[in-house]
Amino acid sequence: MLGENHILTNEFPQYSELIHKLKVENEEFNEMAKRYHELDHHIRGLEVNNVPTTDEHLGAMKIERAELKDRLFQMLQSHSD
Repeated sequence: MLGENHILTNEFPQYSELIHKLKVENEEFNEMAKRYHELDHHIRGLEVNNVPTTDEHLGAMKIERAELKDRLFQMLQSHSD
């Protein structure tokens, strides 16, 4: 869906507390989460505002966001109790 918000706590509500904890305690997780948020915000802005861009550019950003999401999920799983 165009313009959908993919923030981590929406994507993984069962890990909300762990997401906040890892952002504070784990630099690698925090940096990846920041990049994920930046990409999501940028993609959403392009979609909602109907900003002209190439399919390749938008697709590349969406692929990077999906790859980050997968890596973040793996980290959440490995740090869950």
